[in-house]
Amino acid sequence: MAITASLVKELRERTGAGMMECKKALTETDGDIEAAIDNMRKSGQARAAKKAGRTAADGVIIIAGSADGARAAMVEVNCETDFVAKDENFKSFAEAVGDRILDSDVGDVAALMDQPLHQGEDTTIEEARQALVSKIGENMNVRRFARVAAQGRVYSYRHGVRIGVMVDLAGGDEALGRDLAMHIAASNPVCVSEDQVPAEVLNKEREITEAQAKESGKPDNIVEKMVEGRMRKYLGEITLLGQPFVKDPDTKVGKLLEQQGATVNGFTRFEVGEGIEKKVEDFREEVMAQAAAARAE
Repeated sequence: MAITASLVKELRERTGAGMMECKKALTETDGDIEAAIDNMRKSGQARAAKKAGRTAADGVIIIAGSADGARAAMVEVNCETDFVAKDENFKSFAEAVGDRILDSDVGDVAALMDQPLHQGEDTTIEEARQALVSKIGENMNVRRFARVAAQGRVYSYRHGVRIGVMVDLAGGDEALGRDLAMHIAASNPVCVSEDQVPAEVLNKEREITEAQAKESGKPDNIVEKMVEGRMRKYLGEITLLGQPFVKDPDTKVGKLLEQQGATVNGFTRFEVGEGIEKKVEDFREEVMAQAAAARAE
């Protein structure tokens, strides 16, 4: 695979390493940027590898909930620009989709698009989407959704229109529920507790941590203690119960819940565009291509 300047630039932005180090790392992994980051972290070259890639899609997060707090639904509806994300027609469509998800039992986006946008009407969500694309002149889609039937009560929080959180909380009160949802929006934990951390995530981090510790040249018994200490710190950073509460950093979320006799059964967090890589347009290349095409005519 060709190691392009844009690929080297992205690796530099995500690691903070020098250009030549980035190019070498990409060459060694045949252009696999994630593998390059892992290798650079192991050797200590990467100073600030960012977990999230560049996001491309704009749009909104919509949350709909039942009056009794027993059910809630959240959906991400994407468009191409921030301008359209603020359009009233687009927002109205997204809100209607959120309500439809809450009131239906469809299991995936494909089935959802065949549902009527409004109960009792013939126009489907897909037909309404296509009509809106024609009207606004910009592509848009319903990317994903989640639905919660709470064991306790669902509390939610939306940060602007770009981040949404639903929390299933047993015990506590409305203030605690909203505070937890705001905390999750800000701190983005992977899961509630250590036992829920996916094995592949844990194994990958341990492998990297062990490689870093061995670089210190210390005896194996010291390296083992270093690894265990760093893994405990890592688990505290990615689990909700282990994180310092954003409104009181001296108190862990787990302790806060214990003090109030409450339990988090689960949570869902969406952020607009997360995991979607933005296509970077090269204006110079685009102009040159157009000029070449004109000459060929």
